[in-house]
Amino acid sequence: MQRSFAWFEKLGWRKCWDWGAPPTFGSVGSGECEIFFCLNGQGGRGGGERRPTFGPGADEAAETGVWISVWVDDVDAVHQRCLEQGIDIAWPPTDMPWGVREMHVRHPDGHVLRIGRGIGPS
Repeated sequence: MQRSFAWFEKLGWRKCWDWGAPPTFGSVGSGECEIFFCLNGQGGRGGGERRPTFGPGADEAAETGVWISVWVDDVDAVHQRCLEQGIDIAWPPTDMPWGVREMHVRHPDGHVLRIGRGIGPS
């Protein structure tokens, strides 16, 4: 739990609350968004391997962690923060054919956050 709280703080989120001693449940938040954590509970766990989530070398079928989409005003600014904080970037900022500029970061447990902003159709 503490590792997840610390990872999200690097991303610019804040710890909202935790429950238990030691904590087994809690959440982080950014603006009006909040994500709940449950230690050894709900959700899949990714393999934690350092591989891209798309393109050459990716194995989308092996991705067993949870994928979460987070919409931001500036994908490139978030990318820069991730570089500065040493966060695992699984896919760099890219203008995708479905009209979104997005990047992917991988949480230490293997979960992928798709960070994006709508750009219109390409």
